[in-house]
Amino acid sequence: MNLFKRAWWRLTGHLGKTAILVGLFTVISTLVLSGFLIRSAAARAADDAKKTVGAVVTMRLDINALVNSGNAPKQQGNEVAGIGPAGELRRGLVDKICASPVLKGCNYTMESVALPGGGAKMYMPVPPPNGKQSEGPDFLSVEGVRDQRLVSAFRNGDAEIVAGRGIGPKSKSDEIVVERRLAQQNRWKVGDRIKLKVGMPQPGRKNDKEYGFRVVGVYTSGTADTGRYVPAMMDPANRIYASPDGATVLFDKELGAGGGEVMQATFTLADPADMGRLKKDAKAAGADLGIFPMAVNDKQYRQLVGPITKTADFATVTVWLVALAGTVILALIIASSLRERRKELGILLALGERKPRLLGQHLTEVAGCAVLAIGIAAAGSQFLSRAVGDQLLAGEVSSAKESAGNEDPATDPSNTLAGPGGPVTVADDEPETEPVDSLDVRLGTADIAKVGATGLGIATLAVLVPGVRVLRLRPRDILTKGD
Repeated sequence: MNLFKRAWWRLTGHLGKTAILVGLFTVISTLVLSGFLIRSAAARAADDAKKTVGAVVTMRLDINALVNSGNAPKQQGNEVAGIGPAGELRRGLVDKICASPVLKGCNYTMESVALPGGGAKMYMPVPPPNGKQSEGPDFLSVEGVRDQRLVSAFRNGDAEIVAGRGIGPKSKSDEIVVERRLAQQNRWKVGDRIKLKVGMPQPGRKNDKEYGFRVVGVYTSGTADTGRYVPAMMDPANRIYASPDGATVLFDKELGAGGGEVMQATFTLADPADMGRLKKDAKAAGADLGIFPMAVNDKQYRQLVGPITKTADFATVTVWLVALAGTVILALIIASSLRERRKELGILLALGERKPRLLGQHLTEVAGCAVLAIGIAAAGSQFLSRAVGDQLLAGEVSSAKESAGNEDPATDPSNTLAGPGGPVTVADDEPETEPVDSLDVRLGTADIAKVGATGLGIATLAVLVPGVRVLRLRPRDILTKGD
């Protein structure tokens, strides 16, 4: 008799046991399929986050590496040695690195200070207290940038251009953007030529250099006046944006063939995995990555994908545990069923039925239950996986936010800058990013195929493990031997 007919009669003749197998397989298939769907949704979310955010790579001088390389100037007498040409990162070199195809963004900065010239004054709404000298240095703070739009204050909306334009990659060395309060006090407007003096001359030089600049834009800062005295340099209204070349000359340094000096360069990778390619391109451009190391800051990417990665890992563990537990439970159920059907097996073997066909019959019975269960699981697992996935993700997001609140920014090596007195913590130029808090669960044919293969694999193991043990016996032994 055809083994498929026997399997069909068995399934339809014992509906209670068939329902038990279908129910068990439905639970297993639903949990396994939900795990697969959560993993797939997490992978898509991670890929989207990778394309949206990427990773920020910071390049700056490592003073200790410069000294250890032997390229730092030797100190002579009481004169300050400085860092020398080997420790200067130039704009021309960074522009070559910015041309790397793996980058989707690039910016660099140069910090400097200046004094107003031509009778202009710094903005100081509250003078120092009577009988008290000004606290701290009274300078205009000058920030040289490649692209002012990428500065955190402007990118986050805390500051905005209200007249003219900002500093861009094509800005000239004599173009500046000033804050509205400083412009109003000195009656500056877009197009005016103003004078700025070198704030802190290099050792051995006089503080008498003065340069002409053209105001190309006016911006407004989101930081209001405090109503009390603060040193001029600490007041946001006294911050001027210039090109790196302009900031370099105000720092009393020569531009040279490579352009202005750059204190820090940031590169945004389209894919965090392209860090190796970026380093290769930087070396090809002539950068010494020993003295100017590249440190990746994938904080945004980690904030986005951290919770979903943990959720996906939990789903993977769940799939393996369910598959293992399901195999064991089914094997026990089928072993019990085989003991009940010893007489049937012995008679069939005595009539000449081959052992592989008997195993095939049992496998067909279990596979039929599995196929029906997979159809049921496909109908409901999408809703279950979305609900369970979002619930698990919400817990991971809550934990991630709590950890981020307790994190000390000084512990992030990408937020420190080597200085003469040791490491100095610098402001994180990257905005805080909200983690992904929902999963886009989609049920596809590939997911059904995977759970189908998993279910059939479980069914095969559950049938073969106890079946081989029973069918090793001869028909006479099966019929005469007790349970």
